[in-house]
Amino acid sequence: MDKKVHELLNNQINKEFYSAYLYLEFSNYFKAKGLDGFANWYMIQAQEERDHALLFYQYLQNNNMPVTLGAIDSPDREFADNMAVLQAGLAHEEYVTSLIHDIYAAAYEVKDFRAMQFLDWFVKEQGEEETNANDLITKLELFGSDPKSLYMLNQELGTRVYTAPSLVL
Repeated sequence: MDKKVHELLNNQINKEFYSAYLYLEFSNYFKAKGLDGFANWYMIQAQEERDHALLFYQYLQNNNMPVTLGAIDSPDREFADNMAVLQAGLAHEEYVTSLIHDIYAAAYEVKDFRAMQFLDWFVKEQGEEETNANDLITKLELFGSDPKSLYMLNQELGTRVYTAPSLVL
């Protein structure tokens, strides 16, 4: 495996674990606000991100490449309001998308087709993640100022359940 591709894939493990930490922090924020549905939604996001990290980890191991784990930064804990949390989530997903694209570009440059095939799933997943983040923002814009509507949105988000990714390595 190309050195740069290996390094970017390895770094992505920590980026995904950071994403899990970030979404756990979002879950903490909403739990403290009494919005258990929002807290549930972000707890599941954290589980997804953890599993993404493990997919990168497993991919490197399956390709006999060493994995180096680094420290995971603490996420921001200060948010002006509920909308600021959701906007931070969208900005973070856009950032992760750029990271995936960078890895894909590096793999393409050296014709690492196996890595590109592996990353195809993440490219699609990031499209879904950005759409979900945008949808949450739209829903909060529409309903967030009305307590009854916010309650119903919170109930809706509370029904989300975790589904592990089905990516074959």
